[in-house]
Amino acid sequence: MSEDLKAIIERSVEVWNNRDLTIVDEIFAKDFVNHNPLDPNQTDLDSYKNYISESLRAMPDIHVEIKDIITEDDKAVCRWVSSGTMKEEAFGIPATGKKATWTGMTINRFESGKIAESWWNEDIYGFLQQLGVIPTE
Repeated sequence: MSEDLKAIIERSVEVWNNRDLTIVDEIFAKDFVNHNPLDPNQTDLDSYKNYISESLRAMPDIHVEIKDIITEDDKAVCRWVSSGTMKEEAFGIPATGKKATWTGMTINRFESGKIAESWWNEDIYGFLQQLGVIPTE
């Protein structure tokens, strides 16, 4: 099962790197629950898809790299690094034209071979500093 979960996590990164939202419907449960502390309104599959679309529009060169995947039972933890250039305004962040690199971790819970629930943690503070939106000191 561990290799199956890792393959699904790797496929989830293809959503971002290949800009392919059709993958979302393949690997996420229809009743997916999202726990994103940065956006408490982003709770279900539709709002998560909107988040992805908005992010890809604003940062068309976004790239995600998996650093680690750890699995246990029905969960997989993924440590990742993302980078991209803020070319368009999104989520109240102006189009700065600056590139940022940030890290994060996601815990995914699986049901019937699909991602049923996710918990996020990412370095949004460092991300905003690199974009010049907040001071570095």
